[in-house]
Amino acid sequence: MISENKNRILAIDLARGVSVLMVIIVHTLWMYGDVYTQENTWIGEVIHFIGKGTPMFLIAMGFSFLLSRNQSIFLSCKRALQLLLLGYIMNFLKFVLPTIIGIIPDNFIEAYGWSAPATTSNLGYMLLTGDILQLAGVSLFFMGVLNHFIKNKYALLLLALVVAIVTPFVRGTHVDIVFIDYFLELLWDAEYHVYFAVFPWASFIFMGMFFGKWYREKDVSEIIIFNRMLLFGVVLISIGGVLCFTNFEFHFGDYFHLGPGGTIYLTGFNLILIWLAYIMVKSIKDNRIFQFFYWASKRVTTIYIIQWVFICWGMGVLGYQKFGVSGVLTMLPITIAGTLILQKAMDKLLHKGKRVSKNERQHNIEALVKEA
Repeated sequence: MISENKNRILAIDLARGVSVLMVIIVHTLWMYGDVYTQENTWIGEVIHFIGKGTPMFLIAMGFSFLLSRNQSIFLSCKRALQLLLLGYIMNFLKFVLPTIIGIIPDNFIEAYGWSAPATTSNLGYMLLTGDILQLAGVSLFFMGVLNHFIKNKYALLLLALVVAIVTPFVRGTHVDIVFIDYFLELLWDAEYHVYFAVFPWASFIFMGMFFGKWYREKDVSEIIIFNRMLLFGVVLISIGGVLCFTNFEFHFGDYFHLGPGGTIYLTGFNLILIWLAYIMVKSIKDNRIFQFFYWASKRVTTIYIIQWVFICWGMGVLGYQKFGVSGVLTMLPITIAGTLILQKAMDKLLHKGKRVSKNERQHNIEALVKEA
C-alpha cells in the first residue's frame, strides 16, 4: 500500500521499522551474550540470522532518498555532515564517556587487545570507530552527486554490482598519511575499526536507489516495483548463493567484510524481505503492530543511537559478554523496552520544546502588534 502519494510507501516504512528493532536484538547478543552463547547455541544462530536483515535498512535508505524532496547536492551534503556528527557523538556517548568515568568493564577494553585502563590513544580509536551512521553519512555525499549526474537507472544497478565485485581488490588500501588513511578506512577498511565500510555496504544503498528511480518512472505502479524486487531478489540470491558455495571464505568471509557473492546474496535476500513487507501491508489490515513499526521508521536514527548508548552503559552494571541463553533472553525485553521508553521521553521533550517555542513566537507577535 502507498500512503496518499508516491513519496511515502508503507511497505518501505515497515521494512525500515523492523530492521531497527532487529538491530537492538543483535547488539544485545553481541554485548551481553558470552562467546559460547553467540557461536554455539540456538539463540546465537537465530539472532545472527536476524542480523542478515540489516541491509534491508540500507536498501530502504536508497529507495527513500529517491522519493524525498531533499535530493540536491547541497542538501545531501548537509544531511551527510549531520549524520557523521551524530555518528561521532554516538561513539562518544556509548564508548568514550563511560570509559572516562570508569564504568566500562575491563574485559571490554581487553577485547580490543589493549590493557585496562584505556589510554588517550585508545579513546581516540573508539571515538573514530566506523558504524552505520558513518556509512550513511559518507554514502549521502555520493548519493547526492550520483542522483544529480546519473539519469539512467541501470547505471545505479551497475554501480551497485561494481562496488560488490571490486571490494576484495581495494579493501585495506592505504597511503600512510593519517587523515587520508582514515577516510580510506571509511571507504574500505579491512579490519574492525570500521564495521560498515562504504565498500561493499553502499552496494545495498545503490540498489535501493536503482529501484527508487525505477519507481519514479511514469506508469510504474507500486505492485510492479515490488514484484520486480522479488524477481531481482530470487536471481541475486541464487547467483550469490552459488558463488558463496564455490568459495565461502572469499565471497562471504565474515559478515562485516563481505565479498562479491555474500553482498549479492544478501541483496537478493533483503529484496525478498522487502517484497514480503509489501505483501503483508497489502494483505493484512492496518493494526497497532504496523503503526508501531511506522513510528519506529520515522525515528530510525535516534532509536539507533539510543539503543547503542543504553546497551553500552548497561555493561557498566551487568558486565560485558557475561550471559548465557537465559540471560540473553532476559536482556532482550529490557534493552528493547529501555530504548523505546527513552525514545518516547525524547519525543515528549521535543514536542514540549516545539510547543514552548511556538508560544514564544506567538507572544512576540502579539507584543509587536500592541506596540504598533
